[in-house]
Amino acid sequence: MTTQIKKHIISWDQFHRDCRSLSHDLIALDQKWDGIIAITRGGMIPAGIIARELGIRVVDTISVRTYSHKEINEPVVLNDVTATVDGENYLLIDDLVDTGKTAKFVRERLPKAYFATVYAKPEGRPLVDNFITEVPQDTWIYFPWDLELDYVKPISKHADE
Repeated sequence: MTTQIKKHIISWDQFHRDCRSLSHDLIALDQKWDGIIAITRGGMIPAGIIARELGIRVVDTISVRTYSHKEINEPVVLNDVTATVDGENYLLIDDLVDTGKTAKFVRERLPKAYFATVYAKPEGRPLVDNFITEVPQDTWIYFPWDLELDYVKPISKHADE
């Protein structure tokens, strides 16, 4: 018996609204942030939106590779953060926390950073301080930058197949 992976497709509009919602939560913390650290690549777009909304100009990155669409591997740092040693007074931003492997690894490197993601799956959820939308573990999220516009047959046409 094969398990069917569910799909969750996110539009640019929805993603922007979700990033702004996260920004509202972060503003409510009434914290003076020294900057943002985006976990690349997925964290770059939400970090840019959040930096704009919070008026933050310092944006650094940490690049960690842990998985491809086919397999999960041990974390490898491709580019390390230079703005801080432990993350104090920094926002750590990613698009998604999934299994938590990347989150755990980065959290150990930057233990004092405030970690926020736009989306969270149950396995990784305990590793972040804040997120906007929880998505089931068995769901693959398709972000707008992974998609292109294309014709889709009407639902009624699928019934004929």
